[in-house]
Amino acid sequence: MCDRVIAVIGLGYVGLPLAVAFAEGHDVIAFDINASRIDELQRGEDCTREVEAAVLGSMTIQFTSDPADLDRAEVFLVAVPTPVDTHKRPDLSHLEQASRTIGDHLRTGDLVVYESTVYPGATQEVCIPALESASGLRCGVDFGVGYSPERVNPGDTGRRLTDVVKVVSGCSPQVAQDVAGLYGEVVTAGVHPVSSIRVAEAAKVIENTQRDVNIALVNELAVLFNRLGLDTQEVLEAAGTKWNFLPFRPGLVGGHCIGVDPYYLTHKAVEVGHHPEVILAGRRINDGMGQYVADEVVLLMTRRGIAVGGSRVLVLGLTFKENCPDVKNTRVVDMVRRLEEYGAAVDVVDPWVTPEQAKGLGVNLVDVWEDGDYTAAILAVGHGQFTGIGQELRRTLGPDAVLYDVKGLLGEFADARL
Repeated sequence: MCDRVIAVIGLGYVGLPLAVAFAEGHDVIAFDINASRIDELQRGEDCTREVEAAVLGSMTIQFTSDPADLDRAEVFLVAVPTPVDTHKRPDLSHLEQASRTIGDHLRTGDLVVYESTVYPGATQEVCIPALESASGLRCGVDFGVGYSPERVNPGDTGRRLTDVVKVVSGCSPQVAQDVAGLYGEVVTAGVHPVSSIRVAEAAKVIENTQRDVNIALVNELAVLFNRLGLDTQEVLEAAGTKWNFLPFRPGLVGGHCIGVDPYYLTHKAVEVGHHPEVILAGRRINDGMGQYVADEVVLLMTRRGIAVGGSRVLVLGLTFKENCPDVKNTRVVDMVRRLEEYGAAVDVVDPWVTPEQAKGLGVNLVDVWEDGDYTAAILAVGHGQFTGIGQELRRTLGPDAVLYDVKGLLGEFADARL
C-alpha cells in the first residue's frame, strides 16, 4: 500500500488534513473543482486554518483542479460536502459528481474510500453505481470501495486526524483490511474495523445526531428554566456533580455536521417507513434557538423602556462555532434577521470572519465596537478573543445596555444568559 499514489478529492476542512497526513509517506494528488481554492493552497495558504502555513509549505503535494491529473492515482479518498437542500433533504450531487470524475480515471486494482457523511446505504446505492457507470468496471471484482467516516472537529487543535480512532470498512473483507492498513499508517490512535460499509455509515451519522438531540434537550431546559426564573448554568453544574450526568450546554447549533447529519438519518428512516420523532423534535428545537435568543433580548430591552425599532444591537461572533472561521449554516444569522424584523440595526464583530464572508450572509461586519452607540449586545460565539470581555463590554456600552450571554463568558456583567 505504501507505494501507491493517493488522490484526495475535496480539499475542505476534512480533505486538506488528509492530504497533508498522507503526503508524509505517499505521492499525493490533492484535487478540488474550486480553482480559487487550488490557487490559495499553492500559495501555501489555508482559509479554513486547519493546516498551518509552515506545515503546508513543507509538504510535497500536487494541488490541482484538472481531472486529467487523477490518471496517476491508485487510491482515491473522497471528502466532498454532503449538505441538505432548502427542504432539508440530502443533497448528494457533490458525491455523485466526484464519483463520476473518479470513475473516468479508475483502473483495475484501484481503491476508492469515501469519508463524506451519508445515510446508511448511500455508498452502495449512489456512489458505487456512479463509479461503475463511468468506468465500465465492477466493484468487488475490478476495484474496491471502502468507507471511513471523517471525524474532524474544526478549530480543535487537540484532536487532529491522527488523534481520533478511525472507523474503517470495505465492500469485502479484503478491501476492509486494505482500508484499515491504509489509515493505520497515519492514524496513531488506531482503527476500528466494522463488518460492513452500512455499519460505518450508520455509526457516523448517529455520532452527530446524538449530540444534536442532547443539545436540543438542554436548549429546551434552558427555555423552561428561564420561565421558572432559574439559572440554567447553575442547574446544569449542580446536576453535573453526579458521575453519569452528560456535560452538554445550551447554544446555537449550526455548521456542516450537527445541524445537517440528522436529516440524512431521518431521510432514510422515512424511506423505510419509520417516523423519527425524537430526532426531528431535536432539529426543530435547535433550529429555533437563534430566534429565541433574539426574542429574549427584545423582551429585556422593552422591559427597560428601550425602543427596539431604530436601536443598534451588537452581536459578538458570526461563525458556527468558536475559534473557527467557518460560517456554514451558522444560526447567528437567524438571530440577526429576527432583530432586523423588529426594526433594529445589527452590527456583528468577529475576528475570525472576513468581510467577504459576512457580505455573503448579508451581515454588517465591523472591526471595532467601542465607539458604537449600542443599546444591546449579544455574545453569540465563544471565541477565545471574547473570554473575559464582560467588564469591558459593560463599561463601554454603559449600565443601561442589555447584555445577553449565549456562551457563558460575560459572567456577572450579563443581564441574562442562555
